Amino acid sequence: MERRNGVILALDVTSREEANRVAEAVRDHVDAIKINWPLILGAGPDIITEMARLRPVICDMKIADIPNTNRLIVEQTMARGAEAVICHGFAGADSVKACVDAAKGQVFVVTEMSHPGGQEFTAPVAEKLALLAKEVGARGIVAPATRPERVAELRGVIGDLEIISPGVGSQGGKASETLRAGATYVIVGRSIYQAEAPREAARVLSEEARVAL
Repeated sequence: MERRNGVILALDVTSREEANRVAEAVRDHVDAIKINWPLILGAGPDIITEMARLRPVICDMKIADIPNTNRLIVEQTMARGAEAVICHGFAGADSVKACVDAAKGQVFVVTEMSHPGGQEFTAPVAEKLALLAKEVGARGIVAPATRPERVAELRGVIGDLEIISPGVGSQGGKASETLRAGATYVIVGRSIYQAEAPREAARVLSEEARVAL
């Protein structure tokens, strides 16, 4: 995954047809496509392979199980062409390490979620989760674009690991502000795929991101 635009599309649609329509339209203006359970359940796991032909795919399953189950999930996901996966850190170091080993390091660990409820349970331990990600050899962390000051604080914990930040657009986060705070990529969903012209929406966001970079 090469950083050209600094934008990752969160493709939270539920049909193969819609996924392909949006992905084809915006592929030149995003660096990767993040797939979550709505699309995987709606279109089947082979959608990972289909999307990976267009742009690198991050599978956002927020994996949070015992180490052996985590390993099995990641192995199946990577075999279908995903570049990286997202897991929760709260399951503990052994569970996260199982993901990291199965994905050969291509794991982003959730530290603090972007919605208001993320401040209840993930935010108070976000620094510990970020440090865990660093210690087990993850590629990076997930930190909230809705609270860019937290992105800056977590950047100080992880050093040069990557930060991907959801919450830009519909949740109120700003791409330029988040990137300047220390994010490597911003994650944008509804503001692109629900737009009347997704390609133009992605282009405008990618221009904003490039200026910030």
